[in-house]
Amino acid sequence: MTQSSTLMLRETLDIPSAAERLLTHGNDAIRDAAAALRTQDPAFMTSVARGSSDHVATYFKYVSELLLGVPVASVGPSVASVYQRQLKLSGSACISISQSGKSPDIVAMARAARSSGALSIAMTNNGDSELAQVSEHVLNLHAGPEISVAATKTFVNSAISSVWLLAEFTQDKSLLAAIRNLPEVLEKSVQQDWSGFGEAIKRRQSLYCLGRGPSWAMANEAALKFKEICQLHAESYSSAEVLHGPVSLVDGGFPVLAMTAADAAEAVLVEVADEISALGGAVFVTSSRAQKASCLPVVRTGHFLTDPIAVIAGVYVMVEKIARAHGIDPDAPRHLKKITETV
Repeated sequence: MTQSSTLMLRETLDIPSAAERLLTHGNDAIRDAAAALRTQDPAFMTSVARGSSDHVATYFKYVSELLLGVPVASVGPSVASVYQRQLKLSGSACISISQSGKSPDIVAMARAARSSGALSIAMTNNGDSELAQVSEHVLNLHAGPEISVAATKTFVNSAISSVWLLAEFTQDKSLLAAIRNLPEVLEKSVQQDWSGFGEAIKRRQSLYCLGRGPSWAMANEAALKFKEICQLHAESYSSAEVLHGPVSLVDGGFPVLAMTAADAAEAVLVEVADEISALGGAVFVTSSRAQKASCLPVVRTGHFLTDPIAVIAGVYVMVEKIARAHGIDPDAPRHLKKITETV
């Protein structure tokens, strides 16, 4: 198995092109959904997703709350599928996110939300899926076929669709410009050299991924990828929470990946990274502002809400390399399959 032969790497390196396809072909659907969202003018929104898609939902939550001031709550799909209960969602909007659009519980919750009066918007890479059929508006991800078990380009395109929908909703010109420039930025992001962190994790079995605000959503995704692809025990924490107990596990050389954006949380996140580094942790942070932690090279996007998307693209490349360094095939993660359909 060579570096160029792994599906995960090839699909990760396709992220810039996938983003370009989305921006080229997804414009009409985004505008229609944003117009419907403005008409609905929801006081709150809900999200329905699992796995990596649920990390996109967390990112969507922060973008909505920071950009619109509209709160977003994640609802359990089992409320509709297993417990068969109806939620009071009249006048709200429900965002369902699923790469395949096939999972019965996600479909059931999306259908129930629409029947209860919510504006139903689906993000999926399968425009003919059941999820698409039960939703009022479908945002096709246009990521192209993703064969690797690890969701990479579909995750990134889901995140882009999330922030693009809300940027179109608000007509935020600076954010829309940053989104349009993402393919170029992502091309640079997937070429970043984060080998220093790979060296720090060589003989370790556990690590922390830290973030704050929108970057915490990406820290959740990074931790999941370390678990499913590298078979490492990875936990994700907000930098506001890690010092409230979890830091007790840090010993000499304990690996920590701190993921930042150029936002109001960067300074406090870097401060925590430096504090954990002073305790002996092998802390790496995607910021040039650290004094004690090691600084990882990072490409900024021109807007703090899109910065986390560029960071996660770099993480995917690093995860693939670490898996191979550990003798693990990133295309065949243990016990996993590409599509998991839950009831």
